[in-house]
Amino acid sequence: MNMSRNREPFVSLLLYRAFKYSVVNPMLRVYFRGHIYGAENVPPSEPLVVVSNHASNFDPPIVSNCVCRPVSYMAKEELFKIPILKQAIQLYGAYPVSRGNADRNAIRKALEYLNEGWAVGVFLQGTRTPDGRITDPKRGAALIAAKAKAPIIPVCLWGTQEIEQKGSTVPQRVPVTVRIGELISPPTSTTKEDLETVTQQCAIAINKLHDLGR
Repeated sequence: MNMSRNREPFVSLLLYRAFKYSVVNPMLRVYFRGHIYGAENVPPSEPLVVVSNHASNFDPPIVSNCVCRPVSYMAKEELFKIPILKQAIQLYGAYPVSRGNADRNAIRKALEYLNEGWAVGVFLQGTRTPDGRITDPKRGAALIAAKAKAPIIPVCLWGTQEIEQKGSTVPQRVPVTVRIGELISPPTSTTKEDLETVTQQCAIAINKLHDLGR
């Protein structure tokens, strides 16, 4: 990697670190009594695709905090129509995706971030699941990894499905555990078969980590 290039915009990096150490990390460690396992499996630099399960809106900052490096996430395009929020999430590396469609622009943007050394985060099932388990994984993460020739790292969030309760605007103080698995090699091609093989490998890894519980 050409180290003369900035891996993240300077302002974005400052904001990311300020938010992480003043809000996300204390909230995870103290409020959610967070346990983190496997952080040593994360390469400190170079392109990386982070795949995880998804059960709450708190998941993206929790994952970024636990892998110890900024992670750029796809965000639904509706969020980019909201003043101020649009600028804020763009500074944190978010980029829009059209939900329900194969958004080539979003994939292209993910590849740009990977080319600059970012980690790119993808929720393997695309949407939140009620219990945090992967039941219907999508091939998008494997496609991005194959095109970028970037390794994939599986991350499992346990307990985040209980954070948001219907009728309450206050996050529930529930225990959260984050387990980070071992690196998975990217698909050797973009054929459906190769993408599906690696996608299932990711799903199995995340669900096995989820089975470990707290």
